[in-house]
Amino acid sequence: KISMNDWVQGYVVGKTQWNERLFSLNIDAPVASFRAGQFTKVALDLGDERVGRPYSFVNAPDERPLEIYFNEVPEGPLTPRLSQLEKGDTLWVAEQARGVFTMEQVPDHRDLWLLATGTGLGVYLSILRTEAPWRRFERIILVHGVRNAEELSYSAVLNDLRDRQGSGFQYTPVLSREQRPHTLHGRIPGLVEQGTLERHVGTQISPEHSHLMLCGNSGMIKEMRRILDARGLRRHRRDQPGHYTTEQYH
Repeated sequence: KISMNDWVQGYVVGKTQWNERLFSLNIDAPVASFRAGQFTKVALDLGDERVGRPYSFVNAPDERPLEIYFNEVPEGPLTPRLSQLEKGDTLWVAEQARGVFTMEQVPDHRDLWLLATGTGLGVYLSILRTEAPWRRFERIILVHGVRNAEELSYSAVLNDLRDRQGSGFQYTPVLSREQRPHTLHGRIPGLVEQGTLERHVGTQISPEHSHLMLCGNSGMIKEMRRILDARGLRRHRRDQPGHYTTEQYH
């Protein structure tokens, strides 16, 4: 739990509404330095209670303003109010970022697979905006699973990465509820289990060549762990190097 002394006041300096429920907030706040892949807590004072939730930074550590990406949960206590904030409004941000879902914790391999569902995409944008992954991996494959095409966001950032990195970067959107050109249809675990994702990308997931990072809903992470374990890939731990790293806030 964060004490009252650990919060700093921030100001909304920009907002993007991607669709009815998806938002990004740009925030100016005097936070401590952080590593790409770490998360912060953002809070509002609601009545006599400070209500905070964890959010990954979307911006790289040397970029300002800060940016978070979130899905409005209509019945939630915080996100409906966050999504109503406008430029100049205040909010609270944890001064110190947390988390070990960072490049420093990932062992070297040839291929880096970044699997995300929903707003889990955000953390990878922070990582990919730094030099470390491009120095260390020959190929980076970003897979983003959402329900509908309207939930695919940050296309300008992704196109810029593709332009700069060329064949070293592959972005694969996955839609579970509709079919569109240039996207895969289904859910990420099913597409991995059937081999569809690897055929599409042209690279196999293997203990010899792959490290995977998993971020998103707990169902996807649980299923992917089962599939990867069955293929002989182990969860990465500091004292026992493995083949996949997971991020879950809950």
